[in-house]
Amino acid sequence: MASSGKVIVTVAPTGGMASKQANPNLPTQPEEIAESVHKSFKEGAAVAALHARRPDDQATCNAGIYRDTNRRIRERCDIVLNNSTGGGSSGDMLLPRPDGMFENNFEERLKGLDAGAEMATLDGFTAVDTFGDKEILVITTPSRCETMAKRFQERGIKPEWEVFNPAHILQDVTRLIQKGYDKPPYFINMVLGTDRNFQGGMPYSHELLASMVRMLPPQSVWCLSAIGPAQLPGTTQALLMGGHIRVGLEDNNYYGRGVLATNEMLVARSVRIMKELNLEPASPGEAREMLGLKPLSR
Repeated sequence: MASSGKVIVTVAPTGGMASKQANPNLPTQPEEIAESVHKSFKEGAAVAALHARRPDDQATCNAGIYRDTNRRIRERCDIVLNNSTGGGSSGDMLLPRPDGMFENNFEERLKGLDAGAEMATLDGFTAVDTFGDKEILVITTPSRCETMAKRFQERGIKPEWEVFNPAHILQDVTRLIQKGYDKPPYFINMVLGTDRNFQGGMPYSHELLASMVRMLPPQSVWCLSAIGPAQLPGTTQALLMGGHIRVGLEDNNYYGRGVLATNEMLVARSVRIMKELNLEPASPGEAREMLGLKPLSR
């Protein structure tokens, strides 16, 4: 069980791939995102893992849009703000290549660090994202990993190390931690169930999760994000193993078979399950203490 019995619930309200066509409940604009995050906070979420979208709902890491979203959320509650540097699979994140493929825009990704968030995701790996009819190369070479890690350090932003398979833990994440780009505790989010659209992604299984947990650097605090139908069994297993959890429409559109979810529905269900296990959701203040973040100054 989680030490102290407190579990950090992260809500991922939007993501960089999901669409209102698939789920009209998806919040994409700053006011929609802020309102959805506030509802999720009231249900027990302590961290908001945020993606930005342009006015046309396409993906971006535009710092102005992030700042607007962050401000609207902060006016409502003290949830931990975590901005994505992954971006997404459309809009400002795509650079066409002469070979017909696309590249994920690395310079755009860095803009996610310029909006004053406390945390941001750091995806330290190279992979291929298949989105619709596009093949998108996500090129984060070791030198680019270092560029990102330095930018995090300069901005005083805590990394959420986002990993999709065991190699992502054992290679650049471990290397960058050993080089001093983060201080313990290290917050490592394992994203499982991306194998259908992410070359380098892995399916979810209890066995794989347990194996990856054993590979984590000492002094790690870990979280599971399980995609689609894996979300409910995966997050429940993570609770049993002493981990923290992420839920939300970035990862899963459905509450049950044929029932479209909202972010707050998914958070509320996770909190009900953890209480049955004699666990409690951490408050944002408790989450900051658990993650080594500075207290929020009002």
